[in-house]
Amino acid sequence: MEEICKNWSSWLAKTRFSHLSQEQREQTLRWLLAVRDIILEKAQIVQGDKVVDIGTGTGLLGFGVIEKFQDKVELIFSDKFEDCLDECKKLLEDCNIKHDAHFLQSDACDIKIPDGSVDKALMRSVLVHILDKQKAIDEIYRILKTGGTFCAFEPIISSNTRYHELINAGDITDFDEFKKAEDDFMSAQDNPLTNFNQHTLAKNLECAGFKDGNVDVQVTASSYAVDENAIDSWFTAVPSPGQPSMKDRFLEYFDEEKVNRYIEEYKKVLNGKTVTISSNTVFIKAAK
Repeated sequence: MEEICKNWSSWLAKTRFSHLSQEQREQTLRWLLAVRDIILEKAQIVQGDKVVDIGTGTGLLGFGVIEKFQDKVELIFSDKFEDCLDECKKLLEDCNIKHDAHFLQSDACDIKIPDGSVDKALMRSVLVHILDKQKAIDEIYRILKTGGTFCAFEPIISSNTRYHELINAGDITDFDEFKKAEDDFMSAQDNPLTNFNQHTLAKNLECAGFKDGNVDVQVTASSYAVDENAIDSWFTAVPSPGQPSMKDRFLEYFDEEKVNRYIEEYKKVLNGKTVTISSNTVFIKAAK
């Protein structure tokens, strides 16, 4: 694994947007802040609430809670990875934010919080990295008080525009083989990135015992010009620490010479062109 992806805080800060242009990064930051605001609005946090940000990462939701409510709520930054919690602590110090936040190193499938002890559970792009989503959602249900609320955002990666949808079959050698391989690994049930959709999430909420569970699907389309460097990064960037790149996934089906030829032909076709990428995301709100 490349050095800048040695842990989650490094991946979040450096790697996840490394394939984007400066303009795309700025757009992404605005989008992340908008996602944060929607989650906080749906959560309807009030003074005196105990709030946990599960899988906090670099603290987008948690810092949003602090910005909006300051010391009027009890806040827990929770994450499986110590480096992420350390990064949140550092941000608090660097920004001179005085807040009596709590930090909990805990797996989302085994949250070290007593039954029925929090009012609001928040999550952003965490279930997408968890293989057993039912187990995680059961845990969230367990720690919530009766009447408590779970609010989250998740990307539905299995429904994203596929690479083969951006090109014509006649432009690529062995197009059908690569299409079949991509369709296969983009719907793999043994991969947390691809083993779910809005319907399975709704079923997970129901099975956990949530009432009035709502999974609101949002379809986003983005158009932008690409060049060879950007396309290279599509194939070499990793989607999260420990996950293979797109090139690595294709190498599970074909030898390296064949994959390299595919990438070079792909770049030749799309270099300098404007592409439109569509993705589905969901906002979750469910009451216990």
